[in-house]
Amino acid sequence: MHSSSNRVVIIGGGPGGYEAAHVAAQLGAEVTVVDRDGIGGSAVLTDCVPSKTLIATAEVMTEVADAAELGIDFLDHEGDAAAALRVDLGKVNARVQKLAADQSADIAARLERDGVRVVQGRGQVGPDLTVTVGDEAFPADAILLATGASPRTLPSAQPDGERILTWEQVYDLTEVPEKLIVVGSGVTGAEFASAYLALGIPVTLVSSRDRVLPGEDADASAVLEEVATRRGMEVLGQSRMESVTRDGDTVTVTLTDGRTVQGSHCILALGSVPNTADLGLEAAGVATDDGGFVKVDRVSRTSARGVYAAGDCTGVLMLASVAAMQGRIAMWHFLGDAVAPLDLKKVSSNVFTAPEIATVGWSQQAVDAGEIEAEVVMLPLGGNARAKMQGVRDGFVKLFCRPGTGTIIGGVVVGPRASELIHPVAIAVAESLTADQLAQTFTVYPSMSGSIAEAARRLHRF
Repeated sequence: MHSSSNRVVIIGGGPGGYEAAHVAAQLGAEVTVVDRDGIGGSAVLTDCVPSKTLIATAEVMTEVADAAELGIDFLDHEGDAAAALRVDLGKVNARVQKLAADQSADIAARLERDGVRVVQGRGQVGPDLTVTVGDEAFPADAILLATGASPRTLPSAQPDGERILTWEQVYDLTEVPEKLIVVGSGVTGAEFASAYLALGIPVTLVSSRDRVLPGEDADASAVLEEVATRRGMEVLGQSRMESVTRDGDTVTVTLTDGRTVQGSHCILALGSVPNTADLGLEAAGVATDDGGFVKVDRVSRTSARGVYAAGDCTGVLMLASVAAMQGRIAMWHFLGDAVAPLDLKKVSSNVFTAPEIATVGWSQQAVDAGEIEAEVVMLPLGGNARAKMQGVRDGFVKLFCRPGTGTIIGGVVVGPRASELIHPVAIAVAESLTADQLAQTFTVYPSMSGSIAEAARRLHRF
């Protein structure tokens, strides 16, 4: 039986919401999820799942483009060299949308199996821990806000869903763009620019900063920019967008210095705005920051008693994995289970460009700024036997360890499937393993992971 004091109402059905719902249900709470846009949230429906599905196709194209070096020739049925590979964007996007819908349905079915009630509609926080949906009220003992964020747009750059697109609108494209302009060189902009370039589309990346991925490891950004440029991407650095306009089939991006860039399509990757307006937060005593993000502590509590928040609406780290962990932590905390506060130094993240960039723990930036003392070793992947076999030249493994103890406190991997290769480093960071312990664990020969052990061996101190 549910005890009457464990009613949990969750606003938002994305990773922050649905993962919290599973934990709360497992711990015996009576759980209601109020969802507006579809179970799975933007992670499943408009962001991570669709973009990484598109990128999976792009990866195959990248591998095929480099196949000649491995002794593979593509011939047409007459036996002549095939003129070109092309991508059927209509087919790709149909697959993307089906995968997203299937994933959403899977999550909804799991919630149902767990006995979680799902209510369609827009939830608002009322007084005394109630959530209202239309004219229905749901009393709660705890509320979790997991309302996510939306693509930021500007008055001078308004998406039309046809040629000027946010990253949520690209999957309606059926024809291959003749020339794509991506505005914004953060993770989202870099991923789309890299993917569409691999699909054989001319891409111009407009970056307001002096390098792409300004928030990532500088060595990693340099490798990515070098590879992208070599593959034909035009990167305009220190170029701030003034406006994006459309005239028929032509999109024009005007820069603040008066230059213009023209293309057939434009993707706006200008960051995110939290979905926190019109939720009734102020009246409920839930504090937000200047950007509208909900303020939370490390166990996901807001300033209002009984109200927790998780995911992109908190702006803590805009990652599905962090949203899920914040949601779980909120429920463990409210329902009295063992709980460890969120530790952002243990979060691994990945930029799904070609090559991928994966990171965990302390960064080079923090070391250079003197925030922490660390020994650093960087090993190019080009010397790795498996990399040579696969024709991989670009990328590296970088490890950070504490002087004296040799404890691993961070790492960066740049290369194909870096997202998988970061995991041993993430384990080392989470469990405070030393460079020697990491080095002495067997790796398969030949393998990319051999480079992680090799880098760790180079951190050995007598």
